[in-house]
Amino acid sequence: MLIALFAGGHSLLVGVPGLAKTLLVSTLARVLDLNFNRIQFTPDLMPSDITGMEILEEDKSTGKRIFRFVKGPVFSNVVLADEINRTPPKTQAALLQAMQEHQVTAAGQTFTLDEPFYVIATQNPIEQEGTYPLPEAQLDRFMFNIRVGYPGEAEEVAIVERTTVGELPELSPSLNAADIIELQKLVRRIPAAEQVVQYAVKLARSTRPGDDAPDFVKEFVSWGAGPRAGQYLILGAKALAALEGRPVPSLDDVREVAPSVLRHRLVTNFNAEAEGVSTDDVVERLLDSLMS
Repeated sequence: MLIALFAGGHSLLVGVPGLAKTLLVSTLARVLDLNFNRIQFTPDLMPSDITGMEILEEDKSTGKRIFRFVKGPVFSNVVLADEINRTPPKTQAALLQAMQEHQVTAAGQTFTLDEPFYVIATQNPIEQEGTYPLPEAQLDRFMFNIRVGYPGEAEEVAIVERTTVGELPELSPSLNAADIIELQKLVRRIPAAEQVVQYAVKLARSTRPGDDAPDFVKEFVSWGAGPRAGQYLILGAKALAALEGRPVPSLDDVREVAPSVLRHRLVTNFNAEAEGVSTDDVVERLLDSLMS
């Protein structure tokens, strides 16, 4: 999540309910001293509930009635789109412009969002009842798709022990908005070797079932990743290198962020479904094939 923030991207957390995804996001916003809004996505949520709406009010000085735009919860530094796939695609699309352009157009006006602007969405597995699949255009706006699994036994024991006592830990800010903006600029200034860029582009292009794709990609993939995947592979590698105190990213950094960047950008076909092949399996095989 920090890699995505410092790279200027957005994150999608996927996991079953009860794994503290919402707590993780609110905690992150508090330690980074950022404004935080949570949007609970429900089947009856409307786009205006996210972006804002015009209200009619009377000007007491003139007696005239005028429309005034009231900003919605998307106007914040950190926006938690909680259970984003429980609302129809029409409402999900309200985030598209904000995530890509950091702007909101409403009531004939375009409003610029405050920086940094970071959307973190949580999603329940699509097999659960009452969920809608996210459109490909919406998925592509997320830099990372982060799988949140069950904790190990020792971790779960520690969770229960720490959360069933009277005192909870106090949080103190470590960074602020200005610091994060400077770090985002720093990540962009980090140089990447030509071979690292070429590797990232080759990895993204290999997911597309064309002439240059491996046979298993042609067999299991209907649609591959677009150019945005290569951009996020490099930005993620740069941010990872910076967080670990290294001056430039390596091929290993690209490989490290590749599953989170690519898993939601591949569309598998019936052959993959019939044989139980997931997008993670395809990405893993791709990484192995490009190492040989």
